[in-house]
Amino acid sequence: MDPADGLAHEIPDIDLFSGLTETERTALAARLALRTLHRGDVLMRQGDEADALYVVLSGRLSVTLEGQNGSVSEIGSGQPVGEIAFLTGSRRTATVTAMRDSLLFALSRVEFDALVGAHPGIWRTLTAMLAKRLARTTSIAHAVHAPPRPRTICVIPAGGSRLSSEFVVALARALRQRARCVVLHGVAARNMLSLGGGLDGPEAISRLNALEAGHDHVLLVADDSLTPWTEKAIRHADLVIAAADYTADAAPNASERFAARFVTPDATRLVLLHPARTKVRGTCRWLETRAVAMHHHVALDGTADVERLVRFIDGRAVGFVAAGGGALAAAHTGVYKALTQAGVAFDIMGGTSAGAALAAAFMMESSPDEIDRAMGEMFVTNRAMRRYTVPRYGLLDHTVFDAELKRLYGEVEIEDLWLPFFAVSTNLTRFAVSVHRTGPLWRAIRASSSIPVLLPPVNTPDGDMLVDGCLLDNTPIKVMRDLKQGPNVVVSFRPPGIDKFDVDYDALPSRGELMRHVFNPLRRGQLPAAPGLVTVLMRALMANRRDFVRELTADDISLVPPIPAGMSFLDWHRHGELFQAAYTWTQDEIANLASAGPPQWLASALEARSAHHGNSSHVHQVT
Repeated sequence: MDPADGLAHEIPDIDLFSGLTETERTALAARLALRTLHRGDVLMRQGDEADALYVVLSGRLSVTLEGQNGSVSEIGSGQPVGEIAFLTGSRRTATVTAMRDSLLFALSRVEFDALVGAHPGIWRTLTAMLAKRLARTTSIAHAVHAPPRPRTICVIPAGGSRLSSEFVVALARALRQRARCVVLHGVAARNMLSLGGGLDGPEAISRLNALEAGHDHVLLVADDSLTPWTEKAIRHADLVIAAADYTADAAPNASERFAARFVTPDATRLVLLHPARTKVRGTCRWLETRAVAMHHHVALDGTADVERLVRFIDGRAVGFVAAGGGALAAAHTGVYKALTQAGVAFDIMGGTSAGAALAAAFMMESSPDEIDRAMGEMFVTNRAMRRYTVPRYGLLDHTVFDAELKRLYGEVEIEDLWLPFFAVSTNLTRFAVSVHRTGPLWRAIRASSSIPVLLPPVNTPDGDMLVDGCLLDNTPIKVMRDLKQGPNVVVSFRPPGIDKFDVDYDALPSRGELMRHVFNPLRRGQLPAAPGLVTVLMRALMANRRDFVRELTADDISLVPPIPAGMSFLDWHRHGELFQAAYTWTQDEIANLASAGPPQWLASALEARSAHHGNSSHVHQVT
């Protein structure tokens, strides 16, 4: 490490050094060294000897623990690193890695010992401040913190496409609607950063981080090829957006391959640009060779899609989570109708079982009333869940149900939808939740709603056996939370109360007796009054619902529409009644929320709707 030049004469104003005298601070400054880290460089590893103390001048570092996925915390400018292990003489308790190009002050063990020898008061001051930090750290050890929003965003071209200046301008404009954003292009970047050591020198790192300190977002616009500036922008970014003309060659280019070396998939988004909203086909070719957190379709003839992308970036995307519940799921349509009429627009949708089916329908170009009519046609007129068969693979003829799903959802692939969507199923091979985000839409819904015993499981080419998602996660708020930050509307149901029967267990007939009752119409009324197979099965599935309430935040809205008296899980013929009841109930709930002080995002939606009263707020999706 080289001695820290002029930078070393300014000790960072952090609490660890706040008790030092001016003389002690000057002595400390003389022994500090400047260290430069590039993105991906490991500063320290868990279990290593604590041979130095560090302070971050600019940049961001990630803290990880062995055996745990993802970062447990992040360290930003002005914060010390490794001070506890250093001052207590213990081993490193975590691994620290540079998330972007960073500058740090370093104080080695040799320099520290010499410093304390000359100024013994420094030791007492630092240990006293360390004790305070330990106490504060312990008090917040169990606090849950959302990951920080990406502040430095790099846009690179994807595939065989050149970077769209129209998209960059639209993105910068959308970012500036709510925050301070500065845009840095290649020429301006080279002019500003090449002074004093080039793009990778300490001065360049310091200047970039100074830009961030003065703005909420720094938008780094890469060159069309892998130039030194493109490499620098990628290494310095919290988030990389790979943008391409949808019709271009989908093979990853050199810039994307470079980004994949330094940027994790969860910090990478793919944006596919279209002149206007039309039917999309073949998005899978872009996803087959890329690992990204999410992909976004963006139409350049308006601002809605770019603004939605920014909501995902800022952690403000609004989600719709739809629970399973058989025929009870008809309430989702009424809830959705009332919400959209009130001005609520959703950025992502997902659900389980019948909830997934309805959430997918909302993304198609149909109104809630049309969706309700389609539900009646599927389940009442065409009896999709009433065609019994020889009970070898299931009680119901799955081919009828499958044909209805194909008729309603066609050949649409999930990744071709204009909004992100997911469906949840239960993987009996792996005993885990499966989240469907790509592939045929109808098949994902079929897997998510594959009620055991009633319908045969959906088997994948990989050998997985998929059944109804309600077994493990009937209200998949955690799945939604794993995909994005921001508020959600969560719709779930309380299981209807089972009828009270005075059942004489000993009176339940044997197989022979039951057959005689079944084939003799005059004796059917003599059967004991007891819940049937389907009623017991559906209640058993609902009883194992995951406790989703703990996943809710203050910005989420949980809606539990009441179920009409006597309605069961398979009363599809009452869909219209439930649709209207849920619609009216949700209107009242929205009014109650508005008067009681709703979350800010909902208040903004209601105010915008009020300002444009009379305009339809239903968002149609082209598939």
